Amino acid sequence: MHILLIEDDDRVAAALRPALHRHGMTTTRLDHGRGVVEHLDGVDVVLLDLGLPDADGLDVCRAIRAVSEVPVLMVTARGEVSDRIAGLHTGADDYLVKPYDIGELVARVHAVQRRRKVGADGSVSPAGAAPVTVGDVHLDPERHEVTVAGQEVVLTRKEFQVLALLARADGAVCTRAQIVSEVWGRGWAGANRTLDVHVATLRTKLGRPELIRTVRGVGYRFAATED
Repeated sequence: MHILLIEDDDRVAAALRPALHRHGMTTTRLDHGRGVVEHLDGVDVVLLDLGLPDADGLDVCRAIRAVSEVPVLMVTARGEVSDRIAGLHTGADDYLVKPYDIGELVARVHAVQRRRKVGADGSVSPAGAAPVTVGDVHLDPERHEVTVAGQEVVLTRKEFQVLALLARADGAVCTRAQIVSEVWGRGWAGANRTLDVHVATLRTKLGRPELIRTVRGVGYRFAATED
């Protein structure tokens, strides 16, 4: 596994890189955020510090997400709940607060890399996922595409993952904890609110609010064809 380490602190990088190498990973290190998209080829996971000297890490994450679906793990001293929410909303797959245990970091790196299958075009989809069609809504996980009445609907990566998870359940209820765990990797204070926002946005973008149904006190389900 090849890691792109975006960390401006030389001491942190000097300690972290050998530790990652001992766990069978190779690394490329950048001490700045600008131009990061030029270094994504061949990268399996990005470790992103938010406190960079030339750019805010959230902006760097947005730049990465504009061109790639490579897993991003934010590793930062910003530990407030609002910081975590902002990082996940920006497109991070996981968020780890310094100081951390190297074993936990390695485990999270493997987890974010394992949860997805990244295609050659940068798209991400669950392995073996089949297309789903309900009415005039068609979801194609392999192509990372959603169309409504033949018109493509542009979704963020997290929105697509939530929709794909619900669609694959084939009408069964997905609990809030299950959705948060599979899409974001873990729960945190405010996770339910983040999920609600994503579902509300999906309903608006699809223009078919009845497709994602709320099961009060439990979670959500995707309307099955027979519905």
